[in-house]
Amino acid sequence: MNDLTKREPIYDPQELERLLVSRENAGDVDGMTALFEPDAVIELNDGMNDGQLLRGTEAIHEFFSKLQVTGIGPEGRRFRLGEQRPALICGDLALTSTRSIDGDITSEVARRQADGTWLWVIDRYSVNW
Repeated sequence: MNDLTKREPIYDPQELERLLVSRENAGDVDGMTALFEPDAVIELNDGMNDGQLLRGTEAIHEFFSKLQVTGIGPEGRRFRLGEQRPALICGDLALTSTRSIDGDITSEVARRQADGTWLWVIDRYSVNW
């Protein structure tokens, strides 16, 4: 599915994680990228790219495209649904977080858009202390 107009709008920041996983499993790189603001930042802490920053949807799209080609992870998939914590919302910002099946914890900041939908602006794949 590459037609962005057919994608469901996201009016709850809790839905971002579920849609990222489902779009990844469907091979929808454009749909995965569409979950991020144009100037979003992702920090990779995945054991291979620790500390690497992706800035902007072009870099994010390129990264997701490589994940689809390389089939990183079990059964050729990188993302799986984990235990999602309730979003912490303050005005137009939301902190989302998930404990993945392997125990890693993600943290993301989403921002409410002018049309009431939510997109991620900051994503930290794995919180390492």
